[in-house]
Amino acid sequence: MRRTAASGAGALLARLALRAVTAQPTADALRRTNFQGREVTLAAGPALAAGAALGGAFGAPSRQAAAATLVAGLGAGAVGLYDDVVGARPDQRTAKGFAGHLGALREGRVTSGLVKIAGVGAAGLAAAALLAADNSGKAGRRRARQGRLTRTTDVLLGAGVVAGTANLLNLLDLRPGRALKTGLLLGGPLSQGPHGGVAAGAVGACSGLLRDDLDERVMLGDSGANALGAQLGVALAARTGPAGRAGLLAVLVALTAASEKVSFTQVIQGTPVLRELDALGRRPTA
Repeated sequence: MRRTAASGAGALLARLALRAVTAQPTADALRRTNFQGREVTLAAGPALAAGAALGGAFGAPSRQAAAATLVAGLGAGAVGLYDDVVGARPDQRTAKGFAGHLGALREGRVTSGLVKIAGVGAAGLAAAALLAADNSGKAGRRRARQGRLTRTTDVLLGAGVVAGTANLLNLLDLRPGRALKTGLLLGGPLSQGPHGGVAAGAVGACSGLLRDDLDERVMLGDSGANALGAQLGVALAARTGPAGRAGLLAVLVALTAASEKVSFTQVIQGTPVLRELDALGRRPTA
């Protein structure tokens, strides 16, 4: 019942937040042209961050888990929004990818992308530390018995899972509806279990914005994709111990490394099942 309420709250709050953001005088700064040349708004990013985080916090089983959800979702969403706005400036567009941002730093320039990377990492670390302080449930009682070194390792691995999942969703946000569909596919199974309400809030927010995303009226941008991924990362980290987190982190690192060499869009287009799922509900390509 609580998971259902969290999902409904996520959907409702995301819709309300979208309406509020688009009504602001500064909303024109969020207008962009998408891959088909259609004008869209990035307002769905902060709307999803707010709806998912608040809905997920409502469905969380403890105060610590609720705080972790808010820190990860709102923190990753905020630095993502900063990158969406500041990163659009001409002087920021030259740095691409992690290597590009590090190269700019060596030249004495701090890019908006580097601020986002650091911010998402800090949000993941804070969320993982909050989860480590949660002694409720079987996983919490197991963490309470850990030694200091094991607990520190657990927190660092948890931070990696949160930040890595945020980055993965951002890498997938290249076509209308793709990141939200991924959120629904990942969040559905994660909505079960003691921490299922955390993922349920994200699932609800995805459902509330999917139609607008597929119709190319809005897009998530870094704000929405990072927030969605970070919150799903909290749901993943909350149900796993050091071994499970290490395995998840290894997969996330492998996928991130692969994205530097292989286009995910090309892989999806070359795989019939993925191609059909990716195109489902989307407007025809111009």
